[in-house]
Amino acid sequence: MSSPSLNGVRLAFSDIRLAHSVFALPFAVLGAFLASPAFRPDPVPGHAARFAAQLALIVLCMVAARTWAMLINRIADRVFDAANPRTARRAVASGRLPVRDAWGVAGAAATVFLAACALFWVFFRNSWPLALGAPTLGWIALYSYTKRFTALCHLVLGSALAFSPIAAAIAVNPSSLTATPALWFLAAMVVCWVAGFDILYATQDIDFDRETGLKSIPAALGPRAAAWASRLLHVAAFACLVFAYRAEPRFSAVFAAAIAGVAALLVSEHAYLARKGIAGLPISFGVINGIVSIAVGTLGVVDIFV
Repeated sequence: MSSPSLNGVRLAFSDIRLAHSVFALPFAVLGAFLASPAFRPDPVPGHAARFAAQLALIVLCMVAARTWAMLINRIADRVFDAANPRTARRAVASGRLPVRDAWGVAGAAATVFLAACALFWVFFRNSWPLALGAPTLGWIALYSYTKRFTALCHLVLGSALAFSPIAAAIAVNPSSLTATPALWFLAAMVVCWVAGFDILYATQDIDFDRETGLKSIPAALGPRAAAWASRLLHVAAFACLVFAYRAEPRFSAVFAAAIAGVAALLVSEHAYLARKGIAGLPISFGVINGIVSIAVGTLGVVDIFV
């Protein structure tokens, strides 16, 4: 694989909405805090500095994985994107970014991700991130292809982002997966929440998906039934947050406030879309869901840290 040109790198990053990393990054940070022995009721001495280094590597992994996933999506969907007026201006679909260069940047992102995973082994004697690194990259790339054969692609996307708190916890303290049940409830919340808003996002491409044979809940069920599927998933996401709160003794009124805020935001999202229709998607998809993630991650960390 040849190295991409500087212009190719610039085009690749201009086409990747890194702001969408906000959907997963706060959950990864919260997962790391939940797993760290430095924030237990009886903290292990010396783990604070260790945790700071681990957290820096986790953020690097998240950015690299997001870059990989987005570029694989652009490469895999380039023919469909070129035929869809909504996405025809994307860099790969329009031909401004050669596929070779897109693969080069994606390969570089994967290399950075795996190198960061290896550093957990080198510095912290934790081989799990490196062992699971390649399968993780494979799974988060799978979403871009599932639209070809299953309408449940939204759940695959949700599961890819749900790796965030689990993977961060494994990187910090693998034993936390059995000692901290809240991690699993947070991951389940991410699956339901992301799948719910991805269903809403897919409503803008119902006609195109049906014409080209791509699969989605809106294309299969229609916009009205898809909206109800999204609402049910968001109810399930709220329930998972409640279970996470009940499962984690360190969560207090601060995290409870985050849960109440998420409920209000999700209700407002569906009410807003009911009034605005597809025109309301930019606010619903980018703004409201970004606030949901930041609220849960930030207030959860505050609760653990304080």
